[in-house]
Amino acid sequence: MVKGGNVRVTITLECTSCTRDSVEKEYPGVSRYTTQKNRRNTPIRLELKKFCPYCNKHTIHGEMKK
Repeated sequence: MVKGGNVRVTITLECTSCTRDSVEKEYPGVSRYTTQKNRRNTPIRLELKKFCPYCNKHTIHGEMKK
């Protein structure tokens, strides 16, 4: 049996450039993706390059707080 319980957690990734520019109201929304990560292998915050439909380009999406 597995010890320790739930190692994989579901996280939400949010576009970093949309959140910085949302003060100017230039973009209509914020791009968000959901994925899973292993807590033991990646204890730090996850950052992935994903496509943002509001920026219309590939940007860095960072893990948000719950």
